[in-house]
Amino acid sequence: MKKLLTLLMLAGVFTFSATAQEFSDSDAATDSAAVDSAQAEEVYEEPVEEIAEIVAPQEEAAPSQGFHQIVKEQFIDGGPTFMGIVLACLILGLAIAIERIIHLNMASTNTKKLLADVEDALSAGGADAAKEVCRNTRGPVASIFTQGLLRMSEGVEMVEKSIIAYGSVEMGKLERGMIWISLFISLAPMLGFMGTVIGMIEAFDAIAEAGDVSPALVASGIKVALLTTVGGLIVAVILQLFYNYLVSKVDSIVNSMEDASISLVDLLVKHNLSK
Repeated sequence: MKKLLTLLMLAGVFTFSATAQEFSDSDAATDSAAVDSAQAEEVYEEPVEEIAEIVAPQEEAAPSQGFHQIVKEQFIDGGPTFMGIVLACLILGLAIAIERIIHLNMASTNTKKLLADVEDALSAGGADAAKEVCRNTRGPVASIFTQGLLRMSEGVEMVEKSIIAYGSVEMGKLERGMIWISLFISLAPMLGFMGTVIGMIEAFDAIAEAGDVSPALVASGIKVALLTTVGGLIVAVILQLFYNYLVSKVDSIVNSMEDASISLVDLLVKHNLSK
């Protein structure tokens, strides 16, 4: 019995020692694997960083398209025929609008100062001095004053008729070229819609030739249709803004002309009564 217990104790000791040895071997293997992976990460860390540094500049180097480039591409995709005509409408309309803006700004006159100068000239040197003041002043108001002073000797009624008649002439000069801007405002969207219709016709022709309906087949024709429409509408909007500004400027100058003409007639009546 004692021998059996002794053998069991010896077997347990050997088994425990073997198990402990296995655990120690596995721990050593785990530590070795951890060391190897750490070394591997250190070895491959620098190449990965170098590759990232090489790839990153290439991604940053890809330039983003600017507004000018996008507009150019859309213009080409819309087709040179109708897009070129729409662009010509924009250029011509802007040229006329800018010329009109410069002309109207130069035509603006300080009517209060002009009336004061005319009154002083009438008091000091008579009608001839007042005419000289008006001739040396720029703008339609001064031109109307000149025409009225030329008829001063014929009476106030003739002065009024002369001012009214010549006022219509000056108004026509102020509105010169406005009809062309209005034409381009109407023409640009119409050309865009015409391009739309032609683009849709081309799309349906492509469908008829292929005998099949696919998005890729009709995409080009539909894109042309939409781009021409957008181009025409953009041109019309831009020119409409300029046109409304010019109309308001002309109305302002015409109102100044009417008020100044009434003031001139009153001034002449006062001058004739003071004689």
